[in-house]
Amino acid sequence: MFAKLIRPLGLCLILALPALVLRMGGIHPSPLIALLLFGAGVVAASFVLAWAAEAAQVDISGGLAIAILAVIAVLPEYAVDLYFAFTAGSNPEYVAYAAANMTGSNRLLLGLGWSLVALIALAVAKRRTGKSLRALTLDSGHRVELGFLLVASVLAFTIPLTSQIHITLGIGLLIFFGFYLWKVSRGDTEEPELVGPAATIGALPVKVRRPLVVGLFVGSATVILMCAEPFADALIESGAQLGIDEFLLVQWLAPLASEAPEFIIAILFALRGNGAGAIGMLISAKVNQWTLLVGSLPVAYLMGGGDLALNLDSRQVEEFLLTATQTLLGIAALLALRFPRWAAWTLLGLFAVQFLFPGQEARYVLSGVYAVIALGAFVYHRRYLLPTLAAPFRAHPDEVAAAEPVESGRRSGS
Repeated sequence: MFAKLIRPLGLCLILALPALVLRMGGIHPSPLIALLLFGAGVVAASFVLAWAAEAAQVDISGGLAIAILAVIAVLPEYAVDLYFAFTAGSNPEYVAYAAANMTGSNRLLLGLGWSLVALIALAVAKRRTGKSLRALTLDSGHRVELGFLLVASVLAFTIPLTSQIHITLGIGLLIFFGFYLWKVSRGDTEEPELVGPAATIGALPVKVRRPLVVGLFVGSATVILMCAEPFADALIESGAQLGIDEFLLVQWLAPLASEAPEFIIAILFALRGNGAGAIGMLISAKVNQWTLLVGSLPVAYLMGGGDLALNLDSRQVEEFLLTATQTLLGIAALLALRFPRWAAWTLLGLFAVQFLFPGQEARYVLSGVYAVIALGAFVYHRRYLLPTLAAPFRAHPDEVAAAEPVESGRRSGS
């Protein structure tokens, strides 16, 4: 059994080793070399972390396992972003990088992650059944997570409205995240579906599996924390050296590297016919971003010597507005617990458009487009709005299911 783990874990160790040698030896290579080596270390450790998190579902129940998996999977992104926020306390220039990393990872997760997984799941369903489905149907239990995301995204609009992330909002979001973990921990237990190295780890005897999972958690998290600072600094220095906008590098390259394992896990779920589970994991990750990550930014900023509020400039306000309106569209598309094909293509297309039109005016126009489509979807699915808002606050999962609106026609996966 262990033989199956030697190759993937060994490969990750080989990729991470140069970064560890540089870090522990105090060696400072050129920015581009540092970017490649420390980036490889982050990616390698992220895969190990994801495998351990998946395997941990064997010993942790239901919704809490999915929530913890989503938290751990985005730990590399958090480590980089919190470093930017902490450093911004003494160097205001880093505020822009903290905002860039958060908004980029957030839009990448929904615009690319959600849509790609949904389209793959629909393609797999068509191949298996011979029928072309119009939508991916989600389980009723995802109503709770969607409700948490809806509340958090509405609160997020206070950021572009006030041009700051105040410590009060941050603490409120962290408390809300704690409530979210408590809520999902009370959900029903399901047998986890593991693939690859995670399946091998999950099949090990309990006395071997649990210490191994803990060891992999500690080891990979240590590598990520050691690589986060030099990787973040290398991003900025490489941008300056190559004449590339540092804001864009931080916004897109760092999240792409740190979220690669999460995307791959979700895609593997979709390829195996568990598209609903994959989307559920990505919804949970989105809740984490709008609560735990955003809430932690002003705390890290304050601990780094900053004020009670992390103040944003006009560019950062635009980025947060665009990110918040995109989230609203994603929620509106899923209100009926069905991810329509048109919504997946719309989210993917609008995500791509921002790269073709990167200017200030385009960001406001794109925010308006997201908002208008979201408003139309909310109106169309208005009977699901109140049940979704109320779902996080209902005492028991059965109450959430009982509150589901009754369809006038036959509901199907198409």
